[in-house]
Amino acid sequence: MDRLSRRDFQRIAGLTALSYSRVLGANDRVRMGYIGLGNRGDQVHDAFLEWADQETVAVCDLRDDYMDFAIKKSRAQPRKYADYRRLLDDKTVDAVVIATPDHWHALMFVDACHAGKDVYCEKPLALTVHEGRRMVEVAAETRRIVQVGLNWHSAAFVKEAVEFVRAGGIGPVTVAKAYHLVNEWPRGIGNPPDGPPPSAEAWDQWLGPAPWRPYNQNRTYYRFRWFYDYSGGQLTNFGVHYMDVLRWCLGKDAPLAVTAMGGKYALHDNREIPDTLEVLWDFGGTMVTFSQINCNAAPGNMKSSEMELRGTKGTMYIDMNHWEIVSELNSALDVPARTPLDRVYEKSWAATRTPAMPPRSAQGTIN
Repeated sequence: MDRLSRRDFQRIAGLTALSYSRVLGANDRVRMGYIGLGNRGDQVHDAFLEWADQETVAVCDLRDDYMDFAIKKSRAQPRKYADYRRLLDDKTVDAVVIATPDHWHALMFVDACHAGKDVYCEKPLALTVHEGRRMVEVAAETRRIVQVGLNWHSAAFVKEAVEFVRAGGIGPVTVAKAYHLVNEWPRGIGNPPDGPPPSAEAWDQWLGPAPWRPYNQNRTYYRFRWFYDYSGGQLTNFGVHYMDVLRWCLGKDAPLAVTAMGGKYALHDNREIPDTLEVLWDFGGTMVTFSQINCNAAPGNMKSSEMELRGTKGTMYIDMNHWEIVSELNSALDVPARTPLDRVYEKSWAATRTPAMPPRSAQGTIN
């Protein structure tokens, strides 16, 4: 591409992504193929369209209406594929976005790497640990550029929060918590009966590497997350984002131990995942928890935030558009040994507790 003059740069800087994409030559753009264009696939496609250095050249989904909707907004003339393998055969595709149900991620990822495509795969990376390890191996073997879609990780205000915590801003963190709180009672996802699929071929394609099951509408679009054949539930949906941020803040890799308890306590729909779940990880010096409460939506903390980190000097609350810190009250004196013979020291200790740090906050957005 010819070198731009200062005047050209100023002119282009004011253009929309659409007009800017017309300025760039074909060789300057990554040619993208999208596999899975439902709820999250549509959102990811929208996010990529904001960048002028890419072009939608191919789309793949079991639903024509999803593909047509994507094509309409793509500002291009992408080819349509009902079979992802045919999209991978397309030599004009440089990289693919995989935004299918979780149980398809591993197979599509491996096939894409072997087809010479770079890969952006929506979270969670895989359905099982074994799948995830094999995906990492294949990415290294094929030397492809790959990324898992953890959009919280790309937000500048989250990075600021991480840097502040890791620099000791709120003191040693002993507890970190995350919450998924939605009251789905009394109907939940309902209890539709099994029945014949609208298309036996499409149902077989949907199941793919998963075990065969009779068709049930709740096992399909979005609600697949409530069934273990295709997903780990909200723990591997929202929980993946939260655990990514909390581990990042803590600078921790793997836990020393983990335990989980829960069950279907109040809902009588046909889900398999719990409506109530508590997971606890011991990261050595920090206890981390994930609370999934789907029959009561009362806030989990004073700020109604999705995450909190409790440090000795303050508590950081993080949600999708900001973080803030509420200071702890600390005293330089020893905690009193309560006795009826001396209430003066007990009261004087409480009076010596002062804010450990000033309030602090930052705004941002998660795309």
